[in-house]
Amino acid sequence: MENTNISKGQQGELAAADFLKAAGYTIIERNFKTRYGEIDIIADFKKCTVFVEVKTRTGERFGLPQEAVTYKKQEKIRKSALCYLQRKGNVDSVCRFDVIAVTLPEKRIEHIEDAF
Repeated sequence: MENTNISKGQQGELAAADFLKAAGYTIIERNFKTRYGEIDIIADFKKCTVFVEVKTRTGERFGLPQEAVTYKKQEKIRKSALCYLQRKGNVDSVCRFDVIAVTLPEKRIEHIEDAF
């Protein structure tokens, strides 16, 4: 069952990356790992660094995908984003945090800009 979840997550991230590219975003990095956690997608859009959390579900039985981005998860993403910016020497750059909710199998995508 775990392999199925990994596969769903990978499908969701691929769909999200394709969606962002089609919307004019440049994907800089995927699955950026730090000691705090992982950022699914880091993209550039109109001179803004966008940190994207992708949540994938196969239905709403356990809630909407975006509801899984808890405050605790947001804090991990913020800390990981700071690590990324420090490594790149861009601590003062403009950035934002988005969430992309993907519902499978129809690949319904909801992009929530500046989600937190």
